[in-house]
This record gives sequence, structure tokens and C-alpha cells, in this order.
Amino acid sequence: MIEQQLQIFIDSIVNYFNYTDTPSVKVGSPYLIKAINEVRADYTGIISISGSHEGVCYFSAPSILVRHLIMSFGEDDTSEDMMLDAVGEVANTLSGNARKELGSEFIISVPQVVKGTPRMLRQRKTDRMYAIPISWKSYKAILGVGLAH
Repeated sequence: MIEQQLQIFIDSIVNYFNYTDTPSVKVGSPYLIKAINEVRADYTGIISISGSHEGVCYFSAPSILVRHLIMSFGEDDTSEDMMLDAVGEVANTLSGNARKELGSEFIISVPQVVKGTPRMLRQRKTDRMYAIPISWKSYKAILGVGLAH
């Protein structure tokens, strides 16, 4: 995975949070992890990627961040189902934006959503998966990306 590809996802998460009522999101330095289950969170939205690239994109966040994210878009329903939908939508939006940059052969799956720590989910062709720390308001989340050609 090259730095330009990682930057596509970073730019996408910044743009996503720019549409909230508090657009000041901070992105930390990416770091390597071996599997998604190394990142602990209350909710995770996962997109599998195939085609021109193989891999995964995910968004993991604590329930308080997800609840406030939903409310920042004017929604009052912060039920568990809505929170699961929200993390799936974030992951789907990020990978969809990457698809615009990386071409139509960059195929994304329907979001898989998980409450609690996801079970082992590794990339298919490489062990290089990056976790990108996100801070929004006083909350922390993780954007995860792992791609191989």
C-alpha cells in the first residue's frame, strides 16, 4: 500500500466529518497493525475490497462518538440499530470515495457491522494494515485500511 492510497482514505474521513455540526476532526499518524481485532471499539463498520485491490477498510468507534455523530446530522434516534447503521455508513462512504479515486475496478462490499471487538479479520494478500487515529470533539476512533494489488 502506498502513501497516496492511504491519503485518499484520510482525506475522505476529514471530508466526512466536515459535514457534521463540529467539523474539526484531527487525524493522527498511521501505524501498522496485524489484524482488526487489535483495535478495541464498541462499534465497527467493515468493507471488504476486491478487484484491482484486495483488502479491507473499517471505521471503529466508541458508542459515545457514534451517538454524537448521529445527532450531529440532526437525527434523534440513537438506538443500537441506528448506531450499527451509522458505522456501516461511515465505512461505506470512505471506501466509496476511494473507489472514485482508484477506479471502477476497485470493488467494495456491502458493509458488515459489528458490536464489540471484531473477530480476526485480515487482509487476503498482505499483512500490512494501517490504523489511523481519529479525534473528533473529545472522542477517539480508528480508520483502518489495508490494500494490496
